[in-house]
Amino acid sequence: MKHWLMKTEPDCFSVSDLANSPNQTTFWDGVRNYQARNFMRDEMKIGDLVLVYHSNASPPGVAGVAKVVAESYPDHTAWDKNDKHYDAKSTPDSPRWFMVDIQLERQFADVIPLGELREIKSLEEMELLRKGSRLSVQPVQKKEFTAILKEADRRGL
Repeated sequence: MKHWLMKTEPDCFSVSDLANSPNQTTFWDGVRNYQARNFMRDEMKIGDLVLVYHSNASPPGVAGVAKVVAESYPDHTAWDKNDKHYDAKSTPDSPRWFMVDIQLERQFADVIPLGELREIKSLEEMELLRKGSRLSVQPVQKKEFTAILKEADRRGL
């Protein structure tokens, strides 16, 4: 099993939106970065765990945990001219973008803010905390995932 972090802007789709989705499950569409796409397409497997991270929020931070429940398949939003994720170079015959389905495992009562994540010693090598880290989908080491869950438990989240 691998561990991941997926960024979302809470005003577009939050962990609460995931909680309110049918079966607390949704497809993770709209990823338009090749490295992030490759992680989803080539490496994410059913059962992998995901930290749901609210970016462009006040404060940004980890808001919950989900698991991968369907492996990658073409992102159909790329073919819809009316969708904000439309890509004319992606077609059903030659898809350029992929997505996975995730299901909520745990919604935190409050986010664990980015600033406080930076203070956790065992996270100092975490991709999220590296200067210039902008990927919307990124791998997380098991020890990092465990440290964040431990912090959530410590806070009663």
